[in-house]
Amino acid sequence: MKENMIEAKGLVKRYGDFKAVKGLSFAIRRREIFGFLGPNGAGKTTTISMLSCLLEPTQGTAIIAGYDVVKESNEVKRCIGFVPQELALYPTLSARDNLEYFGSIYGLRGRALRQRIEDVLAMVNLTDHAKAAVKTYSGGMKRRLNIAAGLLHCPEVLFLDEPTVGVDPQSRNAIFEHVERMRDEGMTVLYTTHYMEEAERLCDRVAIIDEGRIVALDTPHKLINDLGEGIIHLGVADGKMSDKLLVQVQSLPAVKSVARFDGQVEVKTAQAQEALVHILELFNHTATDVTALRVLEPNLETVFLQLTGKQLRE
Repeated sequence: MKENMIEAKGLVKRYGDFKAVKGLSFAIRRREIFGFLGPNGAGKTTTISMLSCLLEPTQGTAIIAGYDVVKESNEVKRCIGFVPQELALYPTLSARDNLEYFGSIYGLRGRALRQRIEDVLAMVNLTDHAKAAVKTYSGGMKRRLNIAAGLLHCPEVLFLDEPTVGVDPQSRNAIFEHVERMRDEGMTVLYTTHYMEEAERLCDRVAIIDEGRIVALDTPHKLINDLGEGIIHLGVADGKMSDKLLVQVQSLPAVKSVARFDGQVEVKTAQAQEALVHILELFNHTATDVTALRVLEPNLETVFLQLTGKQLRE
């Protein structure tokens, strides 16, 4: 059995002169939660749509469970589940009626379908609400039902595209627990998100995507250790941050670089707390007032800022 469940090489998706995806290559192992982390518009949904046979790549290849997504799309569709970012549910039908409809599309019938519906309802904790119309559900319940629909045919691979958008913290934690349990039971999961805390908690490995390209790929821990920087944002009163003071900040222990932008000073550090102590001592000595202060310890967000220069949630 091959170690990799998904292998993509040079995936490109072009719309006219615009390239939404620019030559992505990556592999996803069996029983792995693999994350696509990036801002809206980075190419995450386009990539997942190519892998799930909803879009044909302009260039490149992708193999899932040994099948080519273009040449053997029917075989690929049988072994994947796709949970889209937009809810794919009929609001006037009950949860059970929705699942009966989607199960019939997968070719499930009779007793096998009824049993599978009960299994997935229990899996997402919706058994007690199975007869209620979906329009009466909370946002979190709808998201969980959306996931249940993608699990009906027992897929080997599950694609989850921004599954926690618009849900409350309790429902978000329930979704996390479901995803982790599915991985532990043998499923391979591709999880797209623009929430760095989700990627840090859930993903065995993460590909950071920006403008249609993978700019880094590794475990969250290794990305943070290798690329994460403590970043300090300081607001300083107009005219108080002279070039001389910038040079003094640059020379402080644990400070790696200093830059001015949008009325603020950004200090990249090897150790944020140590650098902050020295900066505040310097500002106190030079009578420089701090009007705003934000400290970002090394995490996936600071990795993303370093790699792309963008806020993760842009």
